[in-house]
This record gives sequence, structure tokens and C-alpha cells, in this order.
Amino acid sequence: MKTQIESPHPVLLEVKNLKKHFQVKVPNHETQTVHALNGISFLLHEGETLGLVGESGCGKSTAARAILRLVEPTSGEVFYRNHNLITLKQNKLRSLRKEMQIIFQDPLASLNPRKLIKKILEEPFDIHGFSKSKEKEDRASSLLKRVGLTPDQGEKYPHEFSGGQLQRIGIARAIALNPSLIIADEPVSALDVSIRAQIINLLVDLKESMRISYLFISHDMTIVRHFCDRVAVMYLGKIVEIADSASLFSNPRHPYTEALLAAVPSIDLDSKKQNLKIKGDLPNAIDIPKGCVFYSRCPIREKKCEQSAPQLTGEYSLHQVACFLRE
Repeated sequence: MKTQIESPHPVLLEVKNLKKHFQVKVPNHETQTVHALNGISFLLHEGETLGLVGESGCGKSTAARAILRLVEPTSGEVFYRNHNLITLKQNKLRSLRKEMQIIFQDPLASLNPRKLIKKILEEPFDIHGFSKSKEKEDRASSLLKRVGLTPDQGEKYPHEFSGGQLQRIGIARAIALNPSLIIADEPVSALDVSIRAQIINLLVDLKESMRISYLFISHDMTIVRHFCDRVAVMYLGKIVEIADSASLFSNPRHPYTEALLAAVPSIDLDSKKQNLKIKGDLPNAIDIPKGCVFYSRCPIREKKCEQSAPQLTGEYSLHQVACFLRE
């Protein structure tokens, strides 16, 4: 029997068999199904940071949006503090949205170019019932100071800021209503290395001071290793491995995870990495394999991997892996 995840903190978010399929038209005018998410499940505890990693196109951003119902899931369940977000009516969902926020990869695209920054930061208070103009202005100024900017910068437009400053503004908007959960969708991937460190440090400070839980989506395995408590590895719409950060980086079990970690650059010339290489690109999400989703690229595959799909071992165990040969 697998040991259940041990945590001193209660479960904040529980995702159960979440799926999202998109219908698309191909050149011959036939409608086909893109399987962006194929049934992902995980837990996120209060005060925890869970990293979500994988190649571009594996479904990470779709998962973020489906959890918050920015896109409607095809099926599955998402429980936030025992509220099933999938079945909630819009009015009840809106009251919970102030507790769940998102930081986007491209902050400029997520900010209204025609509005002053201070007005953008006042919007959450307008939506959720703050009516006094002075109070909203004071809160907007306080948010700017909290993320390392100055109140007078609220008089500028988004295009007048650098990428790092824009991401600070995006973070300010996300924390405006004191959320318990923030989904950070590649928040530092477009920034210079030195700026990335500043933004990560800011997120760490906010986590400690505001007791925020993060679902942190990233390609940067180095950042994930140091910032995340646990890590979930995605491939072609499915989670293939979940473990605490130390276990996953020291003892990866899934061949895809091993390949991801082997691809991380290192300045240590004596570093001994697993010589496990994968070839080719992520398969087409329209034509999902019958068996293991990683079968076509797996260097250790066997016949049974093609015929049936392995499931994550144990329900919410400490180190889960979806691989017949590594259970």
C-alpha cells in the first residue's frame, strides 16, 4: 500500500481527472479533437508551491486556465477548499475568484494598453465592491510599493515599462485581493536572468508574508528545483511523475523526467548525468497513442507499453510515476 502525502497543512486545491479537449477544423473541413488535457490529478496544500513542468505543447497552460475556468473543462473535478469549481454557478464562482489569481507569461498582453497602471490596479477593487476612490488609490499605491515600484509610476501606461517592471505590476494585480492561491504561468521565462532572480525572490517574500500557495508553471528546471516544494512532470496532456523536489531531482523514475533533467546545462565538467536521450518532437495531440503517451520516444520501451497506458502508481503517494518499467 502506498503512503499518503504527509503534510501539516490542509489541502487547498484538489484536481481530479481533469480533461480539456478542443474541436478544430483541419484543411479538409473535418472536425477533429485536440486532447490538450487527458485526465490530470494532483493535490496542492496550503502554503505549498507545486511546480508543473514539461515541453511546450504538453498542456501546462491549458491546465492553469481550466483549473480557474478561464476555459471550461471537458470533464473532471476541481476542488478549492472543498468547493467544486466546475459545478459552481457564475455568481458563486465570482465570489471565490478573489482567492484565486493568475500571473501570465506575457504581462504586457494581459494589461490594458489604454489604462494608467493605477487604474489597472484599482480594477479588482471595483469588481469586488470597493466604492471609495481614495481607498482604491491608496491600495493601488501600496501594491506598487509592495512589489518594488513607486506610487508615481501608477501615472504611466504599460508600454512605458520594462519587462521586469511589467511583471511586477502583474504580480501586484494578482495579490491585490489577498489571494490564497496564485497560478504563475511561466512568470519569468521572458525575462533576463538577473531579473528572473529578482522576481523569484519577490514571489518567495510574498509567499512567506501572505501565506500564498503557488502552482508554478515553468521550463526552467533550475528555478523549479529551488523554488518548488513538489514537482509534477507533464507529457502530452498527462502527468507522468509527481514527487517532492528533492526526490525528483535526485532520483527521477520516469524516462521522460530523466531526459528533462539530463538536458539542464551544467558548468560542472565532472557532473555525471544519465546518458538517456530522447529523439523527435512531442506527438500530435489529435492522434493520442493507445498505450503510454511517451512510447514513440522512450529509449527503454517494451511491447506492453504500446498496448496499454500506465497509470500513476498509488493515489497521491509520495513519489508517483506512470511507467510499467519503473513502478
